[in-house]
Amino acid sequence: MAVSAASSERGLAVVTGAAGVLGTRIAARLAEDCHDLLLVDLDPAVSDTAEKIAAASGRSALACVADLTSAQGADAVARAASEGGGGVVVLVNNAGITRDGRIGDLEEADFAAVVEVNLTSAMRLTLALEDLLADGSAVINMSSRASLGNFGQANYVASKSGLVGLTRALALRWAPRVRVNAVAPSLIDTPMAHSMPERVLEKLVSRIPAGRIGLPDEVASIVAFLASPEASYITGQAIVACGGRSIAA
Repeated sequence: MAVSAASSERGLAVVTGAAGVLGTRIAARLAEDCHDLLLVDLDPAVSDTAEKIAAASGRSALACVADLTSAQGADAVARAASEGGGGVVVLVNNAGITRDGRIGDLEEADFAAVVEVNLTSAMRLTLALEDLLADGSAVINMSSRASLGNFGQANYVASKSGLVGLTRALALRWAPRVRVNAVAPSLIDTPMAHSMPERVLEKLVSRIPAGRIGLPDEVASIVAFLASPEASYITGQAIVACGGRSIAA
């Protein structure tokens, strides 16, 4: 756990999946926007992430190692968030996994695991933090362009499309006090994208009208905008950041 002595100006931002490349960039961008941070991940390396962001930004950065597939894990995050005595002004549900396979060959356990981490855990943590969400706060759920459909990813598609539905349901439930939106990126330059065979990745990139893979900083910028007062009239929406992939043939 790492803490800097900086005082909070814009309030606490909670980011899950914060040990990964995308989560780290999102957290760093929110710190640049004067948010203190609570970084959550199952990977203990999240403590190193917190230390680096605190040192670079001068913001307070706490690390919480937690398994969000359990109520105990979500409660641990809520306790850590409440220790500062202030409210949560940003929650980014970024934790996610893939276990790809053709739908006829996909093991039920792999289907359930992806839905549990990507969708159910986001709902569990969001509800655990409900009483801590400050007026005017923002929840941002990391969905995916895959929510529109992807071959060989039935479990991932189900989880990410479900996350868009959850976003809209919570936006209606909490309006006007809390805004809830989703970001739906296409291929982003992260280890998750590069874990697929190179020929497959190249084929997918060739279908993107923008002609390239997306960058973590580009996604982080969208999250930062949705978390900011500039997005005060946006709720219940899914911002698709896919280089035009969603409109390509």
